[in-house]
Amino acid sequence: MRSPLLDTPGAVAAESPDHAVAAHYGEPYAEQRALAEGRALVDRGNRDVLRISGPDRLGWINSLTSQKVDTLQPGTPSQTLFLDPQGRLEHHLTLVDDGESLWAHVEPSTSAALIAFLLKMRFMMRVEVDDLTSAYAVVTVRAPGAGDEGAAVSAPEGAIAIGGDLLVPRERLAGLPAELGLRPAGLWAYEALRVEAHLPREGFETDHKTIPHEVGWIGSAVHLSKGCYRGQETVARVHNLGHPPRRLVFLHLDGSVDTLPPHGAPVTFGVGSPREADPEAAVEGAAEPGQVGFVGTAVRHHELGPIALAVVKRTVPVDIALLAGGVAATQEVVVPPDAGRNVTIDPALRRRIR
Repeated sequence: MRSPLLDTPGAVAAESPDHAVAAHYGEPYAEQRALAEGRALVDRGNRDVLRISGPDRLGWINSLTSQKVDTLQPGTPSQTLFLDPQGRLEHHLTLVDDGESLWAHVEPSTSAALIAFLLKMRFMMRVEVDDLTSAYAVVTVRAPGAGDEGAAVSAPEGAIAIGGDLLVPRERLAGLPAELGLRPAGLWAYEALRVEAHLPREGFETDHKTIPHEVGWIGSAVHLSKGCYRGQETVARVHNLGHPPRRLVFLHLDGSVDTLPPHGAPVTFGVGSPREADPEAAVEGAAEPGQVGFVGTAVRHHELGPIALAVVKRTVPVDIALLAGGVAATQEVVVPPDAGRNVTIDPALRRRIR
């Protein structure tokens, strides 16, 4: 559903799957700074919006997903995952309960499959599931990862607040920047600050094999002692007995290169690395010889320059130089190689948002 904010002078549409919203409005770096400082909003109206109502909604979703939501208090934002029986990611939800309904937003064009699954699992539960994508748009008014440190914006009448996100009636979207006194910032600004905050996005830092430990969703989207749900056995086994096969990394890219590596570009060992030609270190079934991972999201940050999130094989040394789509890169640890076996991610490793 094309956003009316794409008619703003200077607006440039983003690439698929975000083509229905603006990548930027003519000043990408200024938009980043404004969002980081709480002076901007980001139109993410291409995301799908769901509402789950009925007295059994919280217990029902709790039994199906990775986060403990049966005791979720009204107005408290949360995240949860739908996993397949092998513990691999199917859907990532950002959600809140308003005391009467559970509201969630998910990646563009994914709600139909999720709703079909939910309706099959309803049985005798007193719940109703509605796709409200055509009625509500997602707008972000706080930098990704900022938490309570980001500037707070009161939800306008008729909107639903989910942390730093607002679900706003679509007919009000065009006038929302003026109504809230915020400048519009494009999705490039949001994505740059998301990468800086080391936050994965479904479909970018994940693929058909992703399990929660690999991208750091333990805690934020996975509760480790809530009881059974589909895929829980894999989560418990990795946490107590083993390690995930891959890990999320933050990359500083060579700023002298004009282009950014695209999503899915191969990550290989850097030139001159002692393990550069080690065939045993490569990912099984890799598209390129020596491939040890893939690029998730690469962006240009207003202070850090070109940066990226990538997923690499767990055994890749944390101090070794890499190539991301042929671009030289150095690593920062997000998910440590010893994740699992009751090892948790040190919050200090996550970059602090101003």
